Amino acid sequence: MAKKQKSIKDIFFAGWIKENPVLRLVLGTCPTLALTTQAFNGLGMGAAATFVLVGSNLVISLLRKFIPDNVRIPAFITIIAGFVTVIQMIVKAFLPTLDSALGIYLPLIVVNCIILGRAESFASKNGPIRSIIDGLGMGIGFTITLLIMGSIREIIGNGSWMNMIFNDGSMIQPMLIMILPPGGFFVFGILVAVFNRLAEGKGKEPATLSCCNCPQADMCRKALEGGNE
Repeated sequence: MAKKQKSIKDIFFAGWIKENPVLRLVLGTCPTLALTTQAFNGLGMGAAATFVLVGSNLVISLLRKFIPDNVRIPAFITIIAGFVTVIQMIVKAFLPTLDSALGIYLPLIVVNCIILGRAESFASKNGPIRSIIDGLGMGIGFTITLLIMGSIREIIGNGSWMNMIFNDGSMIQPMLIMILPPGGFFVFGILVAVFNRLAEGKGKEPATLSCCNCPQADMCRKALEGGNE
């Protein structure tokens, strides 16, 4: 019996909670932990990644029947790199403050597992419209995660939000640990637990930390099998 295809609505909202790329699939954790010391940084990174997700998903979907299977990963990375170059030039030209804040993590979107994972698991197997919706939904889910984490860490750790200061420390001292790496891991763990709980209510299994979510898992497995021959 053929597996029922997801509706456009299900595809769009899947990345928000049930298949949230960071808190459910545990992908893209490096930029998530590094850039969420401020809500503005998280929002900017999420918007940039969403642009790349939508654009690369569209192009890969259109070219999926023409890209040879044995070079699909290099081809995907090349397409993704083109869109990253475009967004990097836009940010440098119009948002230099954001460009400085994102630093090396903006060009590193090229190898972000979320984007490569959607190219491999969805865009290369579906039509353009569905691929655009998938990229948009996953991008929004990624942005939501970064914004929530950045807001919590900035409010508690710096007494501000979107660079607007409302706690100057005269009455309550901000908890500086929240904008340090331990605070990032603490908030990340809490949000993973919360989103797991929400997803369980929708019939999804809890997220697990394993290679199964990595888009390059098959490549690693084949390489290991080749080395054992």
